[in-house]
Amino acid sequence: MAFFENLSIFTLLLLILTLPYVKAANFKVRNNCGYTVWAAAVPGGGQKLDRGQTWSFNVNAGTAGARIWARTGCKFNAAGAGSCQTGDCGGVLKCDSYGQPPHTLAEFALNQYNNLDFFDVSLIDGFNVPMEFSPTSQGCTRGIRCTADINGQCPNELKAPGGCNNPCTVFKTEQYCCNSGTCGPTEFSRYFKDRCRDAYSYPQDAQNSTFICSGGTNFKVVFCP
Repeated sequence: MAFFENLSIFTLLLLILTLPYVKAANFKVRNNCGYTVWAAAVPGGGQKLDRGQTWSFNVNAGTAGARIWARTGCKFNAAGAGSCQTGDCGGVLKCDSYGQPPHTLAEFALNQYNNLDFFDVSLIDGFNVPMEFSPTSQGCTRGIRCTADINGQCPNELKAPGGCNNPCTVFKTEQYCCNSGTCGPTEFSRYFKDRCRDAYSYPQDAQNSTFICSGGTNFKVVFCP
């Protein structure tokens, strides 16, 4: 009797081990800017990247509400405490909270509905560094690039040290922040959209700004592509 009980347990374990699973996704972040940036990711932490350097980390399947961004104008001490001009995440090198505007965002949610990955570049928190966010796995090739001179052409009302603010950050009104979910594009959101057609320019700008890959896709983020 014990033999058959053990056999059943063995068979069950074998079935569990052979069930399909989705591995963690790999993200490779590269700095092509002619200056140092301090890459940030939640989840993931943070890493100083001089020109040409890369940082690679894994994100577990099922993760949602994740983002990657560049911080600029940072100073950190040996303990990893300090501050950044743009994208600061509570004054620490290894981020465990979202950054402060303005900063260009790569956002993603892994293995969600129908086991799909959803990703986008968002300018809802403004812009600080040009960005590419692209899949690197076979079978998913549609990436997103936002490389316009948004900082240099930024409207006076939105200018910020090291970047260009989204109007919600500046004006904090329903028209620009869409807290009720019923707003539309404005002259300021069109400024961002005209320069980065594939990026989110305001909270309801989802129709042409969210991209999809199958679960298990790996990605790259390039600053100043």
